[in-house]
Formats: sequence, structure tokens, C-alpha cells
Amino acid sequence: MKIAKDIKELKDAISKFSGSVGFVPTMGALHQGHLSLIQKARAENDNVVVSIFVNPTQFLPGEDLDKYPRREEADKKICEVAGVDILFMPEISSMYHSDEVKLKAPSYLGYILEGNRRPGHFDGVVQIVMKLLNLVQPDRAYFGKKDAQQLVILQKMAKDLFLPYEIVPVETVREDDGLALSSRNVYLSAEERERALSISRALKAASRLIMAGEFSSEVIEAKMSEIMKDIDVEYIAIVDRDFRPLKKVKIQNSIILVAAKVGKTRLIDNLWV
Repeated sequence: MKIAKDIKELKDAISKFSGSVGFVPTMGALHQGHLSLIQKARAENDNVVVSIFVNPTQFLPGEDLDKYPRREEADKKICEVAGVDILFMPEISSMYHSDEVKLKAPSYLGYILEGNRRPGHFDGVVQIVMKLLNLVQPDRAYFGKKDAQQLVILQKMAKDLFLPYEIVPVETVREDDGLALSSRNVYLSAEERERALSISRALKAASRLIMAGEFSSEVIEAKMSEIMKDIDVEYIAIVDRDFRPLKKVKIQNSIILVAAKVGKTRLIDNLWV
């Protein structure tokens, strides 16, 4: 595995590739969820590039940029064992410059739900992902469905800007108890983790209601709220794949989204219906 610390090293290494390229952009602190992205990229492409870059432009003032978990040596080992060909680990000075041309997230999709809670967050996401895609120039780039709003925005970016890169969604990976994997789970105490499980229980209850023929968003949200009464629920949203609110769930065209704080840790999860 080649570790590229700057853009020249990355381009030199990519120039030696033959065949298709799969790309997995990450912010490090890799876990089984990231590994599932890498494994899918490995299965579908001749070459695999992973980036680790804690992107400052997607953090708002007061958020956990400085505290964001960093496990560089462990991340290198995970990538090596997973068969990654190039691990790109640039410095901020390589990726950003003064007075840049900037991309912005869509005015609706980028500023509702997660975008409403974190205004400007998705501007930073599209800016860095565009940079990374243009550097790696992959055939396919892999993103988890847990970050549903991010995934839909990046798919829209690729479509609207006529990018030749396929944005591939990958299913959410969960721990045995149902908790969706996240780098921020390490912040949870044992008691908080137990309470956090109400999020996945609420989504499972929503799934059972839908399978039983209950499609009313109001009824589903009420049941979910009841199950999550012991945590600080920020929102429950039932939307279509364009993130427009739905009064009734549409099979094959709905996402149920949850954001909640458990202690000081903010968690998101969802169910694609």
C-alpha cells in the first residue's frame, strides 16, 4: 500500500494504475462501517484509493473539529489489511488555499434538517468531495447511506455538474445491538449507549408499522417519539428521496430520518423505505 502525503505523490501513484478505480473518502477513525465501503470498492474495482482528511470547512464554530477522533496508525493498518492500493493523507495546506472558488450546497437540500442544524456544513462537504474526486478521478466513489442527506446531495452534485464519477450508496453497518456505527460512538458512556439504542428500536418499530400497512407519517412519528422519550430528539423526518416531507410513506421512495443528542453526543440514523 502506498501512502501519499501530498498531491504529487497521489498523482504519481495513480498514474501507475491499470483498470478501474474505486474511491472511499473518509475523515479517519475508521470502523466497520468504513471497512464495508472499502470492501465494496475492492470487490467492484481493479484499484482502490482511500483518503483520510478531517475537513475543517464542514465543521461549524464550536463543533468538535479539534476533538474529532484521530487514529492514524490504526487507520493505516486497517487500510493495508483491507487491500487498499493508495492511502491519501494530505495536510490542510495541500487541500485549501486563500480566496478560493467555492461550491455551495443546494439552497433547499443543503439547508434543511442537518443543514438547518449545521448551516454551511454541506457547503464544506461538497467543496472537499469535489476536490478529492477531481484529484483521484475514480470510476466510482462510495458513501454510506447512514449519512443520507450527504449522499443525496453528492449524487445531485454529480448529476448537476455532469461529473463522470458514479456515487455509490452503501448500506448502514450496525453493531450487534442495533446501534449504527459512527466515529462519535466512542463519546458515549455505557449508560448513554444503552439509551441511544432507542433510536434503532424506533426505526425498527417504524418498519414494522409500515409492513403492517400503516403509512401515516403522523402515526409513525408518534410511535417513534414514544420509544425515544428518554433522549433529546432533535427531529424525526419522513421524506421522499428528494427530501420533500411526506404525509404518507411511499414504498421505494421514502427515508425516515432521526437526529438526537444522547448526553453531549449527537447521533443520526435513518431507514430507507
